[in-house]
Amino acid sequence: MSAALGLKAKPITATEPADDDSDISALINRLTAEVNQIAVDKTKAIQQITNQMKMLALNALIESSRAGAQGAGFAVVAQEVRGVGQQVETIARELETQLTKRTGELVASIDRMSQRSRGERMVDLSLNAIELIDRNLYERTCDVRWWATDSAVVDCAASPAAAAVNHASQRLGVILGAYTVYLDLWLCDLDGNVIANGRADRFRVVGQNVAHTKWFREAQSLRCGDDYVAGDVENQPLLGNAQVATYCASVRSGGQANGVPIGVLAIHFDWEAQARAIVKGVRVGDSDKARVLLVDSSLRVIAASDGQGILSERISIALNGQRSGFYHDRTGALVAFHATPGYETYRGLGWYGVIICGA
Repeated sequence: MSAALGLKAKPITATEPADDDSDISALINRLTAEVNQIAVDKTKAIQQITNQMKMLALNALIESSRAGAQGAGFAVVAQEVRGVGQQVETIARELETQLTKRTGELVASIDRMSQRSRGERMVDLSLNAIELIDRNLYERTCDVRWWATDSAVVDCAASPAAAAVNHASQRLGVILGAYTVYLDLWLCDLDGNVIANGRADRFRVVGQNVAHTKWFREAQSLRCGDDYVAGDVENQPLLGNAQVATYCASVRSGGQANGVPIGVLAIHFDWEAQARAIVKGVRVGDSDKARVLLVDSSLRVIAASDGQGILSERISIALNGQRSGFYHDRTGALVAFHATPGYETYRGLGWYGVIICGA
């Protein structure tokens, strides 16, 4: 629990190293193609020689016929030479056919292996992206539960007099100074009124009512101080319409996990900046023409390496009941995905890491 240890929260970025499987496959493909070309060239050379042999044999037969009985023996030799030439030509053609077939099969097999290796690598990178955000958000669940027990927060929720509100706001501001991944921290009463926040000079939210929000309603139902709410990524109008992921915990009397609920602490994770760092940090190559995405359980785009469609686009993925996998869609594009595995006590929200590589 980062807050318990007093660690400063930092964004997590992808560090997955790029591999050279594609380079190796390309090398094998090139060498196989060269072998195939050499085989074709050599068999053609053999065929040219056998054609010359047959031409010589034909000329010899013509000359032997002119010589009459004296050329009869030479005619037999010419026929043999002609027959050998035909046999060599047949062998050369069979060799070319078999070598071309085998090298073609080898190239096709290598291509399939390369495509599979590429697909599996993209699945691994999809997992890497979703795991990074899971670990990041696990920290957020730890933070909100810890800060909900802060004495300044508990005292203000219990009795929101001016002095207590001022002290709680100052305390929340100190936390924000150390934990730069948050836009603001709100302390709400049980009716959904914001009674204190950490950036009062920037966001004038005190007095606003948030009882209508999904995350507040869910926070009202938390059973104890060890539970938390992980909200959907959304634009928050009271924070300048910024993209945030809101995490909540109940504030309880005496700061005790089983105390009576007296308020709700909501922390607003600066989603756009942190998520963008993760999807843009995934180590795909320029040749992959890849679009790296994080999508929620309804397949709504919540982060995109190209910055497009965030919170407005829903993508179509052929999951086929699988948590991970890859396939080529109708356009030939490679689509790789991996479901959230969760991290520690954070179970995840059914999100996916997705990578789409152009055809």
